Amino acid sequence: MSHAERPTPPLPLARLEAALAALPGRYPGPGGAVAVVHRGEVLLRHAWGWADAERRIPFTPRTHALICSITKQFTCSVLLDRFPDPTVLDDRVRDHLPRLEGERLGILDLANNQSGLRDYWATAMLCGSPAEAPFGPAEAKRLIGRTRSLHFAPGTRSSYCNQNFRILSDILEGETGQPFDALLRQHVFDRAGMEDAVLNPDTSAVAGGTVGYEGSVEAGFRPAVNRIHWTGDAGLAATLDDMIAWERFIDATRDEDGGLYRRLGTPNRFRDGTPAGYGFGLGRPTVLGRAATAHAGGLRGWRSFRCNLPAERLSVVVLFNHMADPRAAALDLLRAALDEPASGDAGADLPALPSHWQGAFEDGEMGLGIRLSRDAQDRLRIDLGSGFETLAPQPDGSAAGASNRLREEDGVLWLERPNDNLRSTLLPLPEAPVPQGLAGRYHCAELDATLHIEEAGGVLYAAPSGELGGGMMQPLIPLGGAGGRGDGERTDIWRMPCPRALDFAPPGDWTIAARRDGTGAVRDLRVGCWLARGLDYRRV
Repeated sequence: MSHAERPTPPLPLARLEAALAALPGRYPGPGGAVAVVHRGEVLLRHAWGWADAERRIPFTPRTHALICSITKQFTCSVLLDRFPDPTVLDDRVRDHLPRLEGERLGILDLANNQSGLRDYWATAMLCGSPAEAPFGPAEAKRLIGRTRSLHFAPGTRSSYCNQNFRILSDILEGETGQPFDALLRQHVFDRAGMEDAVLNPDTSAVAGGTVGYEGSVEAGFRPAVNRIHWTGDAGLAATLDDMIAWERFIDATRDEDGGLYRRLGTPNRFRDGTPAGYGFGLGRPTVLGRAATAHAGGLRGWRSFRCNLPAERLSVVVLFNHMADPRAAALDLLRAALDEPASGDAGADLPALPSHWQGAFEDGEMGLGIRLSRDAQDRLRIDLGSGFETLAPQPDGSAAGASNRLREEDGVLWLERPNDNLRSTLLPLPEAPVPQGLAGRYHCAELDATLHIEEAGGVLYAAPSGELGGGMMQPLIPLGGAGGRGDGERTDIWRMPCPRALDFAPPGDWTIAARRDGTGAVRDLRVGCWLARGLDYRRV
């Protein structure tokens, strides 16, 4: 028995089978497949529905699905297997970022999502890309190569960034002289017995003809349109049987000194020594009170999730060819396998949170506009522009969710994101009359992109444009005014929606901070979202 292994009683198979039977109804869509692996043995292996609903091709355990960002751990597997000391590749990073100024990035900054690079699927939208536009290697190289600045110093914070792993795969190809698909086959697929897994970089078609779907039961399903090219960030197509082979390989090699997954899952730290929640293409969450390694994947029409509980030697894999939540489905199976309660009442007897913890705020470090609100059950919700998270009261008076925590100290409200090594003040944005003079054109030199703000019938709209096209006009939403800064400068904060993007997870709302001089004239803008902060735009 491994020193980290936790003895477990026999799993409740009847409850597990009942949870499995409920999944297609709880997460309806054209097709899906799930597996549960315990101590290297397959407890559940099941697929349902259609790989192509129009041609009535069944979804089976041998059906290919895009596993999207789960690819990242396989990219890092190649890196660690081919280069036991990855830092020997540090000098290669600069080759892909020729204009970057300031502190150098290392290869581990990329592999651990600590690079400070802005995500290129977000900045592509500021360059005017339509949501379903073609985006290939040439566009990726130009957009990545244009980078001049970072939105945080390398190694000090974490922020999810897809091109970290695209750059890794490009470096691996250049250093070895082998194509990335051959490297994956040699270092991962053949070793793990993933017989059918393939690199599927062109997302307009999927190996085996599987179709991904958008929509819902109520609105109907339609084939999703994707025309982007992935490599090391999200390029793999795999079957359920491939993913089962990966989980069995993990269990079989769990005690090997220097074992591949053991190296992937080794906890890492930020440069200040703080433990990090992500590394080598794996998240390190706590799942149902247990340490886990996990990752989700998503593209329009495709959602996936895999999770391994090392102490319990328990793994779950979920593959959907539609947009239901695979993490929630995996948790249903894990609760059943571990005989955990279906839901809890944590926080029900704790005191209510302060009433002034709501409204619009400006984040002091990231410069993002943030909303705090209450839902119908009077629970606190935080919105960083990319969706809500519900925060539950905690015994220490704070409020916490999976990613965010709020606490008040000496009258100052703090936002904490432990996995990102971030602690920042939230500054209330006072309600104020909508300021004038914002309409105009603003240019970002780093992206060579323009933001057009126009008034139409008394309403302000904005749209980005650049080498990738001209974006759709979206209504600007005023959040409030941050007031004076002590030097005559005033700032007002707006949001520009971005509900659809090249990637399945859009940037959401962009924060636009309009910085005005002492006369009230807009001098420039600072634009950002969670994935791409701190971009400066000058008035043209």
